[in-house]
Amino acid sequence: MAVITAENLTHTYSAGTPFEKTAIENISLSIPSGQFIGIIGHTGSGKSTFIQHLNALIKPTSGKVLFDGSDINADKVSRREIRRHVGLVFQYPEYQLFEETVYADIAFGPKNMNFSEDEIRERVTEAASFTGIAPELMERSPLELSGGQKRRIAIAGVIAMRPEILILDEPTAGLDPAGCRTILGNICDYKEKTGATVIIISHNMDDVARLAQRIIVFDGGSVVLDGTPDQVFSQAEKLISIGLDIPASTALALELKRQGVELGCPVYTHEGLVEAVLAYREGKTC
Repeated sequence: MAVITAENLTHTYSAGTPFEKTAIENISLSIPSGQFIGIIGHTGSGKSTFIQHLNALIKPTSGKVLFDGSDINADKVSRREIRRHVGLVFQYPEYQLFEETVYADIAFGPKNMNFSEDEIRERVTEAASFTGIAPELMERSPLELSGGQKRRIAIAGVIAMRPEILILDEPTAGLDPAGCRTILGNICDYKEKTGATVIIISHNMDDVARLAQRIIVFDGGSVVLDGTPDQVFSQAEKLISIGLDIPASTALALELKRQGVELGCPVYTHEGLVEAVLAYREGKTC
């Protein structure tokens, strides 16, 4: 069942001026509860504009966003209420840390939702656990910590709201490989333990291929592909034609195909590549 739905969603910036630009146009799609979605597309394709509509951060020029069947932009109360259900983590969220302590930064959202001190403490502790923030860091200034720690604190601040839908825009941007693995592990842990819907924008195709159950591809403000990793990465040539990278394993499979080695199935993870090559050697289909 769809938890959030976009109906004919269009957004035009600076409408009626010489700077008018339509960022997304006539997008209709539904997102069911509990799905892990990867959104990909080149810079300027409309990805970030789209996700900002999902928690009413910006209002559509036309069309609607429905949460559990209700228009999230019906009134001010609806727009405020949706942010209890849909949490959005911007790219480089650590730049938005501002409280004196880690605890206070994570507690900011629940505090503004007027929860009791006990409820706030419970939510902060839970969110810190999900994101691997050690208890001894709680009274430290977040500005003293490493980039990876700051990123986890910022994500914890959104998780403390216990969103049913967690949206992250390039959550691993600028992190080293170890930091990327940690952040993605934290996100997967949150989804596994809560059953939340998770939506990630990423330029890392290997991460998207490995984690996402569904991939939505944006180009020129429209959705041009929407399907499982199998369905999307089997159209590798189309992805390349619109300026996107593809997973390393998919690129290698394409090169093998050019050399006359047809593996016979979509390949988009390292494990899948190994399986396909072994099957090919044995004369089997994967």
